[in-house]
Amino acid sequence: MKITTVTLNPAIDQTVRVDGFRPGTVNRGQSMQWDAGGKGVNVAAFLADYGHQVVVTGFLGQENPELFEQLFARKRIADRFVRIPGRTRTGIKIVDEAARQTTDINLPGQAPTPEAIAALLVTVVQLADECDWFALSGNLPPGVPEPLYAEIITRLKAYGRSVVLDTSRDALRLGIQAGPTVVKPNVDELSELCGETLSDEVAIERAACRLLANDIELVVVSMGERGALFVDTARALVAVPPAVAVKSSVGAGDALVAGLIAGRARGMDLADCARLATAFAAGAITRLGAHLPPRPELDPLFGQVAVRRLRDTA
Repeated sequence: MKITTVTLNPAIDQTVRVDGFRPGTVNRGQSMQWDAGGKGVNVAAFLADYGHQVVVTGFLGQENPELFEQLFARKRIADRFVRIPGRTRTGIKIVDEAARQTTDINLPGQAPTPEAIAALLVTVVQLADECDWFALSGNLPPGVPEPLYAEIITRLKAYGRSVVLDTSRDALRLGIQAGPTVVKPNVDELSELCGETLSDEVAIERAACRLLANDIELVVVSMGERGALFVDTARALVAVPPAVAVKSSVGAGDALVAGLIAGRARGMDLADCARLATAFAAGAITRLGAHLPPRPELDPLFGQVAVRRLRDTA
């Protein structure tokens, strides 16, 4: 099964390891690395590590594409990005392994031209002829109309394709109205969408249930160290990851999306999809950059994920 990820606002991730990081003072770093990133790029990298055929598209600055092109070549990911003038943005990640904390500094991206947006829509429709699943991931760059994800979802649904939407704010709200197959907010994004504080799992589950309409089959709510909530019309499951040695939490939600798509592509039931998605996330945080552990390390995590039923009406 071939999968496309769409990344409208990719980033080059500059990851600096600073154990005992303290703001407002001089810190000594232990290491630094640069990675091609952005949520959809991360999803593609995880899926490629797991053996899937993956295509990437979105907007990529034509002045500094080298890190992305090297990643795509190394992981055998097909590159269908629309190149736009300027440089792809940089995102700074300060990783404190000792405290198990990551501080993100995200800079704005490049504004694509109307011609680039039109070219992207043509590319997405072309890919609908060959790909079964699409992951639309990340925020919108400057100058992009907020309904763009919704427009992409509408076009893909006309081809009968399955779509995962992972974004925030108005792009999330408008995208939900278009009816993607799966929606994956985190707790804060779901709270903002619903306009209320979600203080416990029951409140989160009720808010997620309200999204199950207009062709949305599944809502997955990432809850950080508490795991993730998987909600469809018949059941609600909570998947809690095993304890692992955390290198960086960057990309955990993207790994969750990748694992979910991998599970759905294999025809797994909801519980096993939840286990695989959570195992992907647990494995990803043991690495810096968007890389899964080797299968001998990843596969045991699947069995170590604890899944419990919050609701079952099946």
